[in-house]
Amino acid sequence: MKEGRSVRVSWDQVFAWRLRRQFVTPCGEIDVTDIVERMCGVQAQVTAAADLAVALRRRTPEPGALLPELASGTLMKTWAMRGTLHALAPEMAAAVLSLIGSARTWEKPAWQRTFGASPAQVAALADAVPQVLDGIVLSRDELVDALVADPAFHRLGEELRSGWGALLKPLAWQGALCHGPAQGNRVTFTSPAHLIRGWRGLPDPDAAAPVAITGYLGAYGPATPEIFDAWLSRNSLKKTTVRRWFSELGDALTEVDIAGRRAYILTEHADELEAVQPPRTSVQLLGAFDQYVLGPGTGDSELLPAAHRARVSRAAGWISPILVVDGRIAGTWEISGDDLSVATFDGSLPPTRDLKAAAEHVAEAMGHNGFAVHVA
Repeated sequence: MKEGRSVRVSWDQVFAWRLRRQFVTPCGEIDVTDIVERMCGVQAQVTAAADLAVALRRRTPEPGALLPELASGTLMKTWAMRGTLHALAPEMAAAVLSLIGSARTWEKPAWQRTFGASPAQVAALADAVPQVLDGIVLSRDELVDALVADPAFHRLGEELRSGWGALLKPLAWQGALCHGPAQGNRVTFTSPAHLIRGWRGLPDPDAAAPVAITGYLGAYGPATPEIFDAWLSRNSLKKTTVRRWFSELGDALTEVDIAGRRAYILTEHADELEAVQPPRTSVQLLGAFDQYVLGPGTGDSELLPAAHRARVSRAAGWISPILVVDGRIAGTWEISGDDLSVATFDGSLPPTRDLKAAAEHVAEAMGHNGFAVHVA
């Protein structure tokens, strides 16, 4: 880590810097792939939410712009951070999959009891799937039918067909499969080598770590090794290993003091962060599962007041659309017909002009004519 320099910043500066780095404000004429790359991926459990996350970061939103990039292989969709589906740039995908896979969560007794597959069976699947998917795209049923035709996998058919993909995730984390182009409502799978031109497989974790860590800090910093691992794997990796990866980055990282909290930023961004002047007023509406909250995590009480966390992080893993005021999450919103309703945490009313502009941007990003805005 870079020594001999003390960088002290406020949370207002941190949030203003993140809003810029994540293309939330100001928006620009930015390519879809550049947005996804900067964000280290966008969560794509709900495709419409991923598309909205990208559209809202463009000055001139283009609804549906994400899907063509996934279909062409410019981006890939696969199970990645925290076991959830993400749209990712190929280099970042290879890096994070390598790190997530290094945790070997499928070898833990609790995982085996829950999903009924031994490490040997997962290893056999990881060998078989690339052969089945070599040069082709298959639906889930077609892939599973091909696998269970082998007696060694026959009893795994039910878990392989599960919509949650629990038994397929370890295969994704080992680079054996990824999602293929959508066929209507049908999920498809293929091999990364078939989808991505020039795919080189997964790097060694020690080689992958600098790519993932610097990418993450470039969008969500300053952060600690523990926060990075919570984003990546829900803290499934060994703490000593993650700390070593940070330490080995040496002078590429600079320690930052944020109101007494110690964290790290990329050294190349330290001056920019220190010089940031927070805007007088900043109001944004971001969609469900947005990376602005998922990057640092809903447990960050500076970003999201702990008393209101349950209103954002809801049952079954649902992350609500959020109102962001001056970089902090200040409420949630929802759409019903032509109405966009905002519920603030403390009852305060954001500037009407700014809120209306944010709602107009949402409407444009969704291909809607416009919403009537209501605030509770």
